[in-house]
Amino acid sequence: MKLYTKLLLVFTICALSGASFAQVDQVERNLINYVDEENAEALALLKDIVNINSGTMNFEGVREVGDVLRREFDALGFETIWEDGAAFNRAGHLVAHYHSGSDAPKLLLIGHLDTVFEKDSPFQEYELVDDNVAKGPGIADMKGGDVIIIYAVKALKKAGKLKDMNITVVMTGDEEYSGKPLDLSKKALVDAAKWADIAIGFENGDGNPATANVSRRGSIGWELQVSGNAAHSSQIFREDVGAGAIYEASRILNAFYEELRSEEFLTFNPGLILGGTELDHDAVAKSGTAFGKDNVVAQSVVVTGDIRALSPEQVERVQRKMKEIVAQNRPQTKATITFFDGYPPLAPTEGNHKLLEIYTKVSEDLGFGKVEPVNPLKAGAADVSFTAGYVDMAIDALGMGGADDHTVNEVGHLHTLPLQTKRAAVLLYRLSKN
Repeated sequence: MKLYTKLLLVFTICALSGASFAQVDQVERNLINYVDEENAEALALLKDIVNINSGTMNFEGVREVGDVLRREFDALGFETIWEDGAAFNRAGHLVAHYHSGSDAPKLLLIGHLDTVFEKDSPFQEYELVDDNVAKGPGIADMKGGDVIIIYAVKALKKAGKLKDMNITVVMTGDEEYSGKPLDLSKKALVDAAKWADIAIGFENGDGNPATANVSRRGSIGWELQVSGNAAHSSQIFREDVGAGAIYEASRILNAFYEELRSEEFLTFNPGLILGGTELDHDAVAKSGTAFGKDNVVAQSVVVTGDIRALSPEQVERVQRKMKEIVAQNRPQTKATITFFDGYPPLAPTEGNHKLLEIYTKVSEDLGFGKVEPVNPLKAGAADVSFTAGYVDMAIDALGMGGADDHTVNEVGHLHTLPLQTKRAAVLLYRLSKN
């Protein structure tokens, strides 16, 4: 039996057996009981929003999911705002505030409304596979996490503790495909991070409730443009003709591979390459065409890709090295590399590790076991990264367990919905007291 399957089985047994909550106070017992009592309602809400197509570019569907969840926050007494996304060509974001005015820590809870499944996807509906598993577009990434936020806050309200808390919730409408310009696309999230002390993301992470993210690698794009002298192929390498654009691009890419691939936590990937005498590159559509003849020295090459790194310092160091490599041109060639704004890295700070310690203590007190940090190499970019440098503590992957997200086989492990909601509710309660 795989370790992950064993862990899920342990969590299920704990949840169903009513683990001995010797380390929880009466308020926390009330939170736990509320989650159990309302689990059927939470599952019904999950099914409802999974059945609404909210592919990033289906603006109407993203807004519809936002409307459903906005009503939930309104009923809880939050001040809610729909941040229109016209300025960055997306549907927009749902922002909800509950600020008591107390000196309790300011908590930012992060979700997203969109999925990778657009209106033309064959994967559109919630389907119950068995008592513990359901298929559905975005069920794990991350509509389950959105429901966890709602019901953790509902539990706190029922227990009479929400009234003393300071919470902002940001549920973005373009996490899967960010709008441009990025500074406008992520403004609501960054503004909330500047206000907050602690940021908590409810993505599904690696789908395993025994793990959480204290760090996420950033993701930025790059474009390499190379030019050479067009000439008959029989004249290549002549002093006035040179090596041509394709040889120069090959040199650069091979040097990236040889000189940078051994650096820890760093990956860099050329995702598209076009080369020849004539190019037509569509940067928006991530596509293009190239024309060239075997007997003509290539005049142009374009390569696009990404860099994923763990800290701003690592990003800067790698960019400098890539520029140095690009500048060492073969004869009669020129090359430039351009870097684009992207998701910043969430470095594994002391504060983030401290927050994980608090969270794992909650989990152990509830009988659900220790929570381990995810290896950053297994964690992609996420909205929580935009809180880096603004909050004292950040953690991610407190969402519902699942598997195969971003595919038509995406599933959610339903028994993890109440488990994660209990852990979230108790965590928020404990944070609000300190």
